[in-house]
This record gives sequence, C-alpha cells and structure tokens, in this order.
Amino acid sequence: MNSRYIRQTTLSEFGAERQEALKKSKVLVVGAGGLGVPVLTYLNAMGVGTLGIADADVVATSNLHRQVLYKENTVGVLKVTAAKIQLQEQNSETTIVTYPIIVNNTNALKIIQQYDLVVDATDNFPARYLINDACVILNKPFIYGALHGFEGQVSVFNYQSGPTYRCLFPTMPTSEELPNCNDHGVLGILPGIVGSLQALEAIKVLTGVGEPLSGTLLLYDALSQTIQKMKFYRDAQQPTVVKLADSYEVSCEVKQLTISAGELYALWDTGGVQIIDVRSEVEYQDNHLKGATNIPLADLENQIKVIKATNPIYVICQSGIRSKKAVIALEKILPQSKIIQVTGGMNAIDTHVATS
Repeated sequence: MNSRYIRQTTLSEFGAERQEALKKSKVLVVGAGGLGVPVLTYLNAMGVGTLGIADADVVATSNLHRQVLYKENTVGVLKVTAAKIQLQEQNSETTIVTYPIIVNNTNALKIIQQYDLVVDATDNFPARYLINDACVILNKPFIYGALHGFEGQVSVFNYQSGPTYRCLFPTMPTSEELPNCNDHGVLGILPGIVGSLQALEAIKVLTGVGEPLSGTLLLYDALSQTIQKMKFYRDAQQPTVVKLADSYEVSCEVKQLTISAGELYALWDTGGVQIIDVRSEVEYQDNHLKGATNIPLADLENQIKVIKATNPIYVICQSGIRSKKAVIALEKILPQSKIIQVTGGMNAIDTHVATS
C-alpha cells in the first residue's frame, strides 16, 4: 500500500480496502469556488482516483480570501485550469478532468453519468435543482453544501433510495423570494469548514465508513460554533423525475432586457450611459463605475426623479440579484422606459477588467 496514505489506512475502521475503494472512485465537483476548493483539496489528498471539475469562472482577486487553492498570479485564469495545476502538484496519482463550462440541462446527464457521485459546490438554486434531477435520473448520490452569512448547510441526497433535494425543498424560489445579495458576504474560513464537511460525506459514501447525512440536514453556525441536525424524509408525494426540465432559470415576474458586463463596459467607455447602481452606499464608495448613480434598492421609489426616464436605464448591483429586483420595480414605476439589467453585476465587471 502506498505510504502516502498510511496515516488513514492504519485506522482499523478504514484500512487498505477502503483506500482501494477511493482509488477506484470517480467524483464530479460542480463549482471550483469557496466550497469546491476544500472539497477538491481533500478528496485529491486522500486518494480519490478521478476528480472531475466543472466551472466556467476565472479567478478574481475577491476570491482569494476564501478560495485558498488560488494565488495572486492566477487571477484571470480559468479556475479549472488553476485548480488542476495545484492539485496535480499536490497528488500526481489523481486523474483530473476539467470542464470549463456551465453544467446545464443539455450536458448534465452526459457528464454526470461518468461519475460515482456529485459534490454540489455551487452557489445558486437553479444549479442545485438541475444536479438533483440529473442525479435522480442517473441514480447517483450527491453531496449538498450551502452558505448564508455565518451559517452553512450540508446533506447527502439520493443515497440508497433516500430523500432527494426536492424532498427538502420541493420547488425553486422565485426571484422575489431570493435573499438580497447585499447580505451575501462570507467569512473566508466558513467555506473551508463547510466544504471539508462535504468532502467527509463524500468519503463516507464512497467507502462505506460511518453514517452519511442521508435524510439529515446539518446546520452549522460559525459565530456560536454550534451544529444542529434536522431529520427529513423521502416525500412520497414528489413525482419521480424522469427527464430534465426545459429550463432551470429562477422564475421572474417579467422578461427582462439584459446586457453582459463586457458589453456594458464597452458601452460605458464611449460615455453618456445612464447607469443606476442599486448597491448600498458603502459598496458603491468601495468600487463603482465612474458616472454611475447610486440609488440603493430600498430607496428606488423615493429617488425615482433622479432617473432620466427617456434614456435607457442600465441597472447594476454586486452580483445580479438586486438589479433583477430593481428592474422589476422600475418596470412598474416607469413602464415606458427601456430598462436593462447588467448580468453578473460588479463581480463580472471586475473579472472583465482583470482579463481584458
């Protein structure tokens, strides 16, 4: 047995047999960000034979405080590319397969069917429902993790006919029900803790050691260092998923006009563009596009006179959630105006600037 793994194979409850099971395992990690980094790092170090990494993003400076696999010199590099280099240096025995794409309803089944389990390291509802449905169709377990503020959640879905994600969260929330992304900051250490818990659950499922969190939602509170567990059960009323949905987009009250960060940046460079920044004043002062007008989302109705209704209105926030809500509000207040949401928000603007 490879001496690399001697400290875990000497555990009588683990041993060489379970180490061999890891070597033969294939794990797909969807998302190479805050959660994906610790998952990839530990599964790679512990000897999982094949790791698939799916992520279309590039490394941004704002990632570095929590995504510790990356370095300053990898800013602007595809995350899957930067991750593969680091992981291969950590463990050259692992086969690393990269997918620099967004996993969607046209490619999910083809990709996921090649793996034994999926680790959901995404940060959005559409991806979670898509992963759940694909795993149900293909009978693959998946490890769930999520972050909010100072809290994290972990569970195991679709394991040995156990509950699925839809048993816990039957329907996708609407855009109005999504949390305000003004609250979406994250303490750098929290993804490391929650991602490590996800990696542990993956190890348990792959080797049969311990008791996976199937039918149990683990709730972690970083501020009080407390863990609670909530039991849930398979919902017999949930229809069996036999095919992927045509769309996994978050439902929205109106069909919005959108513009990419790159397109807005090019347009902004020509001057004379009306940009409404709906982030908080603190966020705006920290970083904004020159000439943009700051009207926090909560103040839109009170400051509507500041907006030139006859000119196109480009609405931006940090990541795209608040701007979507702002467009919905503005469509009602200014029904004759042309209102365009900037997809990805300032996060995407910063990434575009870094790579241009």
